[in-house]
Amino acid sequence: MKRASNQHTIRPSAFRVRGAVLAAGLGASVVLGAGTAFASGTTGAAGTAPLAVGATADSVAKQAAAQGKAAAKKASDAKKKAEDKKKAAKKNAASWKAPVKKYTLSASYGTGGARWAAKHSGQDFAVPVGTPVVAAHTGTIVKAGPNGGGDGPAYGNAVVIKHANGKYSQYAHLSKINVKIGQQVKTGQKIALSGNTGNSSGPHLHFEIRTTPNYGSALNPAAFLRSVHVSI
Repeated sequence: MKRASNQHTIRPSAFRVRGAVLAAGLGASVVLGAGTAFASGTTGAAGTAPLAVGATADSVAKQAAAQGKAAAKKASDAKKKAEDKKKAAKKNAASWKAPVKKYTLSASYGTGGARWAAKHSGQDFAVPVGTPVVAAHTGTIVKAGPNGGGDGPAYGNAVVIKHANGKYSQYAHLSKINVKIGQQVKTGQKIALSGNTGNSSGPHLHFEIRTTPNYGSALNPAAFLRSVHVSI
C-alpha cells in the first residue's frame, strides 16, 4: 500500500511538470508571435514613411519644373514681343506711304494748265477738306506755314519734310497745319488737314518729292513712290 501511494504522489507531479512545460512553450509562442507581429508592424510603418516622403518630393519637383517651364515661356514670349515691336518700328521708319487715304488722283506731275506758270510740279490727290494728311516718310519738318511755307502764295498753307535719304516731301493747299519747324515725325503720322488754300481749283492735296526744300527741285512723285514700293 505504501508503494502504490508513492506512485500516485509522483504521477500528479509529472502532470504538473508537463503542464508547466506546455504552458511555457505556449507562452513562448505567444510572445514570439507578438514579437513577430510587432516587428512586422514596425517594418510596415518604417516602409510607409519613406514612400510618402518620396512621393511628396517628386510632386514638388514636378511642380517646380512646370513653374520653371512656364516662367521660361513667359520670358521668351516677352522677348519675342519686344523684338517684333522693334522690327515693326524699324520697318515703319524705313517705309514710305501715300500721304492720304481714299483719294482720287487728279493733276499729275508734268501736266500743263492755266493754274501753273510752268508744268505741274507734283501729284494732286482729290480729297474733301479736312482729310488727315500724314507724313509719307520719317523725317524733320523744315517748312510749315502759310505762303507755301516760304515757297509762295500759290501753295497756300504748306509743309515740307526733310528725309534721311536726302529727299524732301511737300504737302500743300492745307486747311490746318499740325506740326512746327524742327519737329521729328514718323511715317504715317498726321501732320495736317487737307484744304483748298492758295491757287487751288477745288479741295485737294498737292504732293511733291524734291531734291531740296525749295520750289524748283521737284521729281516725279508717282515714279518715286513706286521706287519705294508705294502704289498710288
